[in-house]
Amino acid sequence: MKYIKYFFRTIAGLILILLLTCIIAFVVDSYQTRYLNITDENLLTENSYLIKDVNVIPMTKDTVVLHQNVLIRDGKIESISGDIPEIDVTVIEGKGKFLSPGLIDAHVHVWDKQEFGLYLANGVTAVRNAWGMPFHLRFKKDTNHDKLLAPLFITTTPKLTGSQNAEFDQLGVKNAKHAEELLHHFHEQGYDLVKTYAGVPEDIFDAILRESEKNDMPVVAHPSFEVPYEYHFKQAIQSIEHTEDIVQNALQYKLDSLALQKVVQDYVDAKMAHTPTLTIYQNIIDIIENEELIKTTKGGEYMNPTLMSLGSVNDYNRWTSEQYYNPETLANIKKQHRFHLYIVKQLHDSGVKLLCGTDAGIVFNQPGFAIHEELGYFIEAGLSPYEALKTATVNPSTEIKLFNESGTVEKGKIANLILTDSNPLDNISILKNPKAVFIKGRYLEADRLNEFKEKAKNRKTGLVTLLRFAESLIENYM
Repeated sequence: MKYIKYFFRTIAGLILILLLTCIIAFVVDSYQTRYLNITDENLLTENSYLIKDVNVIPMTKDTVVLHQNVLIRDGKIESISGDIPEIDVTVIEGKGKFLSPGLIDAHVHVWDKQEFGLYLANGVTAVRNAWGMPFHLRFKKDTNHDKLLAPLFITTTPKLTGSQNAEFDQLGVKNAKHAEELLHHFHEQGYDLVKTYAGVPEDIFDAILRESEKNDMPVVAHPSFEVPYEYHFKQAIQSIEHTEDIVQNALQYKLDSLALQKVVQDYVDAKMAHTPTLTIYQNIIDIIENEELIKTTKGGEYMNPTLMSLGSVNDYNRWTSEQYYNPETLANIKKQHRFHLYIVKQLHDSGVKLLCGTDAGIVFNQPGFAIHEELGYFIEAGLSPYEALKTATVNPSTEIKLFNESGTVEKGKIANLILTDSNPLDNISILKNPKAVFIKGRYLEADRLNEFKEKAKNRKTGLVTLLRFAESLIENYM
């Protein structure tokens, strides 16, 4: 009897230690991210300003409107005019700088609050999170209630797949009834969208699409290899992700420009949007070509440490091993990446809406920074700076209903804005170094944006991230 008591006391003690460790971890995390809290003390509650003498890039058309005064009141653009209105708000001297819409990254993976600072520091004022977990709902609540300084934030559900393809990071849907229950539950919890993944069979796909329409939760589709590619051109789907899957699914790994014409026409006929995520594939090339560089310069210091250890390092090991055992790997991947650029240009020239998405947060893809790489690949593909910038502003604002109030500089829109020294329509890379960013009208100067980068560099969030993963697993599988 004495040993049984000792055993249970030991177990109780270990549980108590574990609980205390978890509590301490979250308290420390809250303390470390307090710089993103919206308070009077850090001067982040003010959201009404007059920006004098700026050159406005409205993104409603390929133009610059010179020497304008932009009045922001309560976080929205109240007026844009050459006249200076009578005002009772703080004045910001634009001094002939350029004002453009904040960027929208339509495919990210958020792991911690520090990433929100990285997005803002890079001019990203809205993100669509594409792998939802319970902690994302808390992030969304704090953002929507103006407690947390962050981009406009919407999130998909957990990744849904068929029951035969379920893994720890993918939730298996058993049948139509299960799909109905899951989507109703996710809708009640507050998820905005549905994420389908690579292993969804036709009957489950149909059930998910039906339930997504019932719950007004559009689908963000990672193409399933269990159905033909053209099966994804459905009304319930908001966008189809990843140009690489056009090659791997629709074209069956053949770089076939003739067969591509049918895929492009299917996009046109369905009026379907596409999110290329070119940067993530380029990172595979960088892994193989610059084995040491990518672990240090290309993302390590700004990546979530848990994702670096559990995800990115595994990707690194995978692709360096592939190259070792098959020396043609690098050449083949480079050839496919060039074909991705060709696909993007064909889609664009045919009038398909392209949404700029980066897959940031995985495979050495730095949150915030990655969008500038993605825009650079659009330029390399043959888009003009204006056309490339549309993919990260007006296009997602028209295709993603929850972003309708952003994406352009117009009266009545949310004041999500970037201020730069020169014109991004001449050189889009200037957006890497904003002089200021406005998020819901709140004015973030360059010094504060640089602070956000420093606070996120080499951060220690491993334990908290693991606990958030554990919460998601318990929620989905227990």
